[in-house]
Amino acid sequence: MSVRYLIVGGGLAAARAVEGIREVDPDGPITVVTAEDRLPYERPPLSKGILLGSDGPDVVFRHPASWYAEQGVAVRQGIAVTSVDAAARTAWLAGGERQEWERLLLATGASVRTLAVPGADLSGIHYLRTLDDSLSLREEFRAGGDVVVVGAGWIGLEAAAAARSHGARVTMVAPGPAPLHSVLGEQVGCWFTDLHRAHGVDVRLNTRVARIEGETAVTGVTTAAGELIPARIVVAGVGVRPNTALAEAAGAAVDNGILTDAALRTSLPGVWAAGDVAAWQSTFLGTHLRVEHWANALDGGFAAGRSMAGVEVSYDPLPFFYSDQYDAGLEYAGHVPTGTEAEVVLRGDPASGAFLAFWVVPGDGGVRVLAGMHVNTWDTMDAVQGLIRSRAGIDRGRLGDPAVPLEELLP
Repeated sequence: MSVRYLIVGGGLAAARAVEGIREVDPDGPITVVTAEDRLPYERPPLSKGILLGSDGPDVVFRHPASWYAEQGVAVRQGIAVTSVDAAARTAWLAGGERQEWERLLLATGASVRTLAVPGADLSGIHYLRTLDDSLSLREEFRAGGDVVVVGAGWIGLEAAAAARSHGARVTMVAPGPAPLHSVLGEQVGCWFTDLHRAHGVDVRLNTRVARIEGETAVTGVTTAAGELIPARIVVAGVGVRPNTALAEAAGAAVDNGILTDAALRTSLPGVWAAGDVAAWQSTFLGTHLRVEHWANALDGGFAAGRSMAGVEVSYDPLPFFYSDQYDAGLEYAGHVPTGTEAEVVLRGDPASGAFLAFWVVPGDGGVRVLAGMHVNTWDTMDAVQGLIRSRAGIDRGRLGDPAVPLEELLP
């Protein structure tokens, strides 16, 4: 059996690729193959509304089964694609089934990194990547008791906030001097420390987990400093790895993700990539980027679908993400290259719970904005992204002055 479009993956990028294809090609046969036994779904609610208990599981699904049927799309659930031959335009599924295709999208996502310490195989250690993970963890939080969160990235912070909302006692253990230190730096990262401590989280920084205690199930965590922290469960948020094995085995160029051009085409003929697994060529930033956030799956999947259907596409967004923790809602846009000595300019008082932060470098006649984040300061992202894209030198004092409308700083 042959199809015009084969989409491998079960996340938002896969669903959006179908939308992108159908906008251009209303009739070309499409098959989606996902290893999970579910329709394609998006992941932000897993660490937000579902984990908090404010949303039911159906909120994650982009489309119901009836929509795929109406669009003439076959969704093969619970089946892994085991290999791809790009020259023969053929994929093999688990069980030996052969699937021929004309155009292939790899939207294989990412997998969680697991703890590599003694005791990491004990019962009671949780990771958060799938809907089942989220539903299971929510019930554990509702049961209360001692929860240790390992890692202070976005997943760790949102998991800690959700656990506290259910009344669990929460300790967070992280190796850096502040949450999100590698992304936001110490100054802004410390604001997250204060936020979580104000909501009752015991934040332990500059230390690592040495081992997980227990015989068959978790009873505690011992840190590298020798501290024993009681724990009924452990939530590990220590990052993800892009699922590139299928692409690598097929001969695609890979470097921290499947490398693509601005049209999301890989180095293999007839093969595209999108979502968490793709490292696309950013024309604006002049480098390959791989971004593990909702906006990239949303926009990148759609762009890949249109590109597969024959539209000339140049995918060049600014990285964007959002987070909700307690009563704090935030959005971030931009990119600070690793090793860049960026200064942080604050607009507003972080102690008030509503402010903006800008990561800047010297520019002509002022500073140039590389990235910006707001906390509870809504309707500012368009202006923030405009400042970044302008590459203009901006007066530092005016940038940090809440009395000066952001729009007045745009060239």
